[in-house]
Amino acid sequence: MLSFLKSKPVLKEMIPNGYIDIHSHILFGIDDGAKTIEDSNFLMESLIDFGFAKCITTPHTIENVWDNTPEIITSRKEDLERLSSELTTKLQLKAASEYMINEAFVSLFKNKQLLTLKDKYVLVEVSYMSPPINLMDILFELQLAGYVPVLAHPERYAYFHNNFQEYKKLKKAGCLFQLNLLSTVGYYGPDVAATAEKLLKKGLIDFTGSDVHHKNHIEAFSKKLKIKETEALKEALQNNNFFQ
Repeated sequence: MLSFLKSKPVLKEMIPNGYIDIHSHILFGIDDGAKTIEDSNFLMESLIDFGFAKCITTPHTIENVWDNTPEIITSRKEDLERLSSELTTKLQLKAASEYMINEAFVSLFKNKQLLTLKDKYVLVEVSYMSPPINLMDILFELQLAGYVPVLAHPERYAYFHNNFQEYKKLKKAGCLFQLNLLSTVGYYGPDVAATAEKLLKKGLIDFTGSDVHHKNHIEAFSKKLKIKETEALKEALQNNNFFQ
């Protein structure tokens, strides 16, 4: 009867042992995530403490901003494994990328192999300012090329918040959704937390990711959840086992 008075759990308490993270920026020096090897080590130590067992590293690939290639990313992952072997034996690493959906991306997946989360599952994002006008066409072409799009942090795209049908259109178009864990504690603001809650409640979230870049993100794992959909969140966390 007094269940409504119960304190909400802290985010790090929700992480299952052996958790597989499919979105992170822990590779040093190649995007806006970890800057140094020390930063990478701090992030890995923290994730291990939270119960993470595997981390798919997903540096940005954005033309003229972060011109990463599969070779650059894979090489940096190998650098980290060599320089921090004690940590990377506890936290398994896999190299992938977070690709910005734009015309350059179309050229990329039509002409070269993408660095994927698993098989043909590829992590993608769109601009926070506005989606590409031809977003649906690009998603269609991406799937024709054999890939499965996993959209990073859909809850963070403010232009969809008051037009929830757009989320359903994206799902119908074959897009899977990856929720940022920090959205559940209000790290990106109350509107993002509310949208995360709604997406979970509607059963639209497929996977989760830390999207960790730096110390502030790690500290936010000690904050209490702002959402009530804890069971849906637990299910989404467990879904990441697909990427074993």
